[in-house]
Amino acid sequence: MAYDARVLSGIGVLAAIVEAGAFSRAGEALGLSQSGVSRAVSRLEGRLGIRLFHRTARAVTLTDEGRRFYEEVRPLLDGLEDAATRAAGSARAVRGQLRINTDAAFGHFVLARRLGDFLQRFPDLSVEVVVRDRMGDLVAEGFDVAVRFGEPEPSALIARLLLRTRVLTCATPDYIARHGRPDHPSDLDGGDHTVIQFRNPATGHPFDWEFHRGTERVAVRGSGRLTVNDTGTLLGACLSGLGIAQPLELYAKDYIEDGRLVPLLEAWTGERFPLHAYVPTRRHTSAKVQAFLAFIGETARSAEISH
Repeated sequence: MAYDARVLSGIGVLAAIVEAGAFSRAGEALGLSQSGVSRAVSRLEGRLGIRLFHRTARAVTLTDEGRRFYEEVRPLLDGLEDAATRAAGSARAVRGQLRINTDAAFGHFVLARRLGDFLQRFPDLSVEVVVRDRMGDLVAEGFDVAVRFGEPEPSALIARLLLRTRVLTCATPDYIARHGRPDHPSDLDGGDHTVIQFRNPATGHPFDWEFHRGTERVAVRGSGRLTVNDTGTLLGACLSGLGIAQPLELYAKDYIEDGRLVPLLEAWTGERFPLHAYVPTRRHTSAKVQAFLAFIGETARSAEISH
């Protein structure tokens, strides 16, 4: 039994290091010295017969074997925490720290604006939001969940579709007064209109302008001298009257509702862009992750324009 207890203790230290990103910070969280953390890791490595971490002066990262082991035990640790909470008679099983990985646009325009409601709903939970262009390695870096737009890339992660939001075409009232309103997507190819291009981070090239109406598809090239790679910059340029943009509905909603942006070609808004949440495993999903997935699903849907 002592063997099992030492292994379980070592696994707890392992999880703390991954979440903290350093032996010293893990020790602070656990009330251990840095040498105590190192000894616990060494004992666990000896019992498992594998090396868990690459250690350098600047960083601590999981080895491939360590990452695979952590992928297996992390959900079990979450399950133990939830079971202990329930056994203690708590009515609030959602507790601890939730680490969220997201891109800048979703973090700024949707998540940050509504996290107050989530934190108020679960007073025993703390949240860390990390904004990144690329998702990276969720497991090795200690993330509980990631939220990303786009089709999932092949990986061991479990992708859960939250919604598909519309791609809208918008301009300011001033721009429309100066250039007129396009009646058909092909009008954007005529030279009378300026479009703001958005660079696809996966390809390095601007996204195609494609319009959907039922089964009909129309692709246009458009003309314009401005290309951006950030949603905030795209919306800022569009709001300044520089041209026509294609933001996602989630991000354009507030500006359309207050009249600063006007939707164009509304019959051609059939294109949808998917929003996914990513978790390391489909088994033993912790209560805090389940609560967040439910919350972010309702949040994303409520952020759309009624149509």
